[in-house]
Amino acid sequence: MKSLLRAMMLLALVFNAASSQGQGYPTKPVKVIIPYGPGSATDFVSRTLTDELRGLLGQPFVIDYKPGGDGSIGATAVATAVPDGYTLLVGTNGTHSANPYLFKKLAYDPIKDFTPISYLVSFTSVVAVTPSLPVSSVTELIEYARANPGKLSYAYGNTIGRATFSTLFRIGGVTNVIGVPYKSNPQAVTDVIAGISNMTLVDLATSIGLLKAGKLKAIAGARLKRSSVLPEVPAISETPGFAGFDIRSWVGLFGPGGTPRNIVEALNGATRKAMTKPDVQKRFQTVAAELEPGTPEEFQAHVLKQRDIWRQRLSEAGIEPE
Repeated sequence: MKSLLRAMMLLALVFNAASSQGQGYPTKPVKVIIPYGPGSATDFVSRTLTDELRGLLGQPFVIDYKPGGDGSIGATAVATAVPDGYTLLVGTNGTHSANPYLFKKLAYDPIKDFTPISYLVSFTSVVAVTPSLPVSSVTELIEYARANPGKLSYAYGNTIGRATFSTLFRIGGVTNVIGVPYKSNPQAVTDVIAGISNMTLVDLATSIGLLKAGKLKAIAGARLKRSSVLPEVPAISETPGFAGFDIRSWVGLFGPGGTPRNIVEALNGATRKAMTKPDVQKRFQTVAAELEPGTPEEFQAHVLKQRDIWRQRLSEAGIEPE
């Protein structure tokens, strides 16, 4: 009986310690890893979120950029971190949906090595070309590519850009447009503006100003329907032969696998409170981004569903693991 009582007391102490850890979290700065470079859509979301979390939870949330490998470098850093809530990842459709089918060997398991905390936002992206390129639609782009074999290139710094153009030209029957990879999309955008490459896929969160200033020319949106921010720009799906075309990017918050439930709940609650503030919602609406914070369980279901969608999308694009 005494042994049983001692065991029960020990369990109670462990439970109370875990509970107090969650109640007191965070007690020091939290590192938030972004697997892409500054100026990306993921960066836009992360800076907004970390500013809000700092005020809600009373500790600095410090951004750490780790670009490269289609987001796999940053994701690996979090997958191998101590699961104590002090190292987090702003993950995307690249790190968790596409990378398992882009790499023959991936240093992390997107499901087992992470703890979903909250879905954050989905973005609208558009195909943008350098203004000097004499095309204004997907049909004209494909016709121009056929008439100028091997002379066009597209720059991409993320998975959605690669998948969009690969699918676009595969459906259009064009095989001689060159894809040029970058560590992060802002670098790709810079080279398209400079005319080094002919086109790229941009998100409206970070590039709406460039489009409206005429530094880039938008010819089509990658999502199924037109954006309310650029209603004059048709969706790719409106082009004959491209019905149903729909590629979207998403962003969410993860911890390493095994992050304690009470810490997950603390972060999820603060994140949902931050992302539902009217001023934050308005900020995202102006760039055609859809805020969708939810429970950890809802986010987990989303990640699993998106993994299957991207497997099919990359297969349709003819992209093989490397």
